[in-house]
Amino acid sequence: MTTTKRKGSCLCGAVSFVVTGDLKPPDACHCVQCRKHSGHYFASTDVPKSALEVTGEENISWYHSSAKVRRGFCFRCGSSLFFDPPARDWIGIAMGAFDTPTSTHLAMHIFVSEKGDYYDIADGLPQNPR
Repeated sequence: MTTTKRKGSCLCGAVSFVVTGDLKPPDACHCVQCRKHSGHYFASTDVPKSALEVTGEENISWYHSSAKVRRGFCFRCGSSLFFDPPARDWIGIAMGAFDTPTSTHLAMHIFVSEKGDYYDIADGLPQNPR
């Protein structure tokens, strides 16, 4: 039996990663923090931390955006990569950072009560206010 591996990296390649196993359908977070961290809304999939292997960890800067969450980005090129609640056993990975086909599709939108006024959400997926 073959285990699926999905690869990804930041823009400059200083940080790369491999996720072993299937990816859960991602969500799109429209909260103010995710919009400011990514430059738009943040689409990510949550994976078990044990399924993630990172190369170039020394190039990741972590910003603690709250007492419960830190956000990881490449300090060389600025690519937004991770959403990490350290007390949990999972980590969110930016969908745009994957190099290979992800074989998944967006499942829902969250924090739409905070979405930017410059775009509409018209894809028919569920929209949660928080």
